[in-house]
Amino acid sequence: MFPPELPPLPALTRAECELVDSYLAVVDLIARINPARGDHTYRGLRAAQALVGRASALRDALELMHRRGESEVHAPTLTRALRVLDGERRTQRVTLPPEAVS
Repeated sequence: MFPPELPPLPALTRAECELVDSYLAVVDLIARINPARGDHTYRGLRAAQALVGRASALRDALELMHRRGESEVHAPTLTRALRVLDGERRTQRVTLPPEAVS
């Protein structure tokens, strides 16, 4: 049996695609750095080193949107794209884990 089919991504400009992709890449790296969820310093170090490049890509995507006159972020459309790309699960790893019940 096949897994359920994901809804299609909404229509996005190239810059919006770069924004979403870069944002999720930054989120994934921050999740790897998160000391509340980490287990090895080397893994966090490598993620922190990669974060610089991904943050630059995120900045570049936003600059491109601004230069092209895309002055507004269409949050509902970008939210749909983030959900299709598993953004809810990925962003949860950035937060603190639930407190353990003793």
